[in-house]
Amino acid sequence: MGNAIVLSIIYLLGISLLLIFNEVVYRRLSPSGEITRKFAHFSSVLATLPFPYIFPSHWYILVLAGLFAVVLFGTQKGKLLGSIHDINRKSIGSYLLPIAIYVTFLCADLLDNKFLFILPMLILAVCDPLAAIIGINIRSYNHNIRVFGITLNKTWLGTATFLISSFILSLIALYFNRGAFDLKTFWLAALIAVTTMFAELISWRGSDNLAIPLTAVLILILFL
Repeated sequence: MGNAIVLSIIYLLGISLLLIFNEVVYRRLSPSGEITRKFAHFSSVLATLPFPYIFPSHWYILVLAGLFAVVLFGTQKGKLLGSIHDINRKSIGSYLLPIAIYVTFLCADLLDNKFLFILPMLILAVCDPLAAIIGINIRSYNHNIRVFGITLNKTWLGTATFLISSFILSLIALYFNRGAFDLKTFWLAALIAVTTMFAELISWRGSDNLAIPLTAVLILILFL
């Protein structure tokens, strides 16, 4: 228990330093708020991958997620952390992120399967920001997707990037988890890629931060 508390403090300090570094870059170099926001998303979610191996209970994650949510709420109300909050759209994604991390960890903890946390977080950390960056910055031959006459706030290239990267990550992760590169590894990776892509596609205002990992968890529970 003592070691877990120490590691919790270390994680809090690490995330704090990450946010400070991100804010300094934002203020000194003036990149787009979307870029610094996605960098914070990528690095902070990626940093959670060891959680199942170092925290013995979901209660630690609940406390960390709660503190993180309080910091995000306070900095937005106080008009601080422009590196995260300075975007030209309405989004609740930053608040859903700590919830997604906790709920995904809770599922893995209750089912005693660390992989249920690792793969969904890996997809959320890598595929989501990668798709957003590609979709925002590449405009040539890239258009918003239209479904039944409705124009979505998603682009073809961004969605394709998510699908391909999710499939590759799932394929590699499933291979190491199952110890076999067989037909099940292939179709399960494809199923996870397609379903998480659709979860990202139909989400709005940042709700994909919750929809993506929970969709991956559901597929893994049903078919792994």
